[in-house]
Amino acid sequence: MKASIIPLVFATLALGPASSGASDADWPSFRGSPALLGIASGSLPDKPALLWTFKTGGPVKSSAAVVAGKVFVGSDDGLLYALNLADGQKLWTFKTDAPIESSPLVLDGRVYFGGGDAYVYALNAADGKLLWKAETGDKILGAPNWVKAPSGDANWVLVGSYDFKLYALDAATGKTNWTYETGNYINGAPSVAQGRTVFGGCDAILHVINLADGQKLKEVEAGAYIAGSVALEGDRAYFGHYQNEFQCVDIAKGERVWTFKDRNFPYFSSPAVTADRVVFGGRDRRLHCVNKADGKPLWSFAARGKVDSSPVVVGNKVVVGSDDGRLYIVSLADGKELWHYDIGGAVTASPAVAGGKVVIGSEDGSVYCFGAK
Repeated sequence: MKASIIPLVFATLALGPASSGASDADWPSFRGSPALLGIASGSLPDKPALLWTFKTGGPVKSSAAVVAGKVFVGSDDGLLYALNLADGQKLWTFKTDAPIESSPLVLDGRVYFGGGDAYVYALNAADGKLLWKAETGDKILGAPNWVKAPSGDANWVLVGSYDFKLYALDAATGKTNWTYETGNYINGAPSVAQGRTVFGGCDAILHVINLADGQKLKEVEAGAYIAGSVALEGDRAYFGHYQNEFQCVDIAKGERVWTFKDRNFPYFSSPAVTADRVVFGGRDRRLHCVNKADGKPLWSFAARGKVDSSPVVVGNKVVVGSDDGRLYIVSLADGKELWHYDIGGAVTASPAVAGGKVVIGSEDGSVYCFGAK
């Protein structure tokens, strides 16, 4: 089934060179970059202060995007919010008919996100006006990603749906360029690098797709369903799955490079990948750090609840939330706790880190911003 498009306000937009419109002080998408590596530039204070909170009408499971001094985040109340990064004041809202768990993508002055109502939305970032919406066959929980079209004169938005399909949509119009069908739900965001998109499915397969035409390059059996998103660096994909394993796969060869297995708890968190380490959360209430080359454990940090939140590495620090209601900063070197803040409600969203600030939502219905006082 092709996505059906409901065109709304069609502005004619010049599609120039690929650019997210993002600077180092921005976090334009889930995990911060198209390869979903979870690495932020800059630094964080040793003891961040709570700068502001903003209350929505439902749990906030959507991870925020931050671009040009604005925060964009969805809520289970069905609204997408644009907030002022400086003080948390509401700039605008956009209403949908279902919860928004998808994390927004901000690209060239537009905000893209998926809804629990099965639509992909494109809004004007300045005022929240609807540009287009494209219908899929089921809810969308994962974040959209983007890639330059093969022709070089347009951008495409990639998004997976619970209708088992990955969609490549024209960013300007919402028109479907291609769809790729899998054997089960797509829960995570697709990662993008080197002309390929890679994602895991609830069909227990790691899918490697040619971005130009949506054709399958490789399928790698993972052994269990993949609920999180896959980080992609070169030919290597890093991800955890429901049967208690975290894997590194060589997608060119279609072979597993290493497997990390600790205790019998699944992995829903998406990893942060540094030059020599991979950091990810588990439902065993731990944040794990392993050697990137061989998957051998380097350290683990014990939280008091599940760690479904996906960690972000900022310099020598790791930021992550937990179901125990806390936001943590731990040392990348040894996993020692440096700081925590008791939010109270479970934190399943992932941090957005931009300009020395951390923005994160909680299931208590609020968005929190931390940074230097």
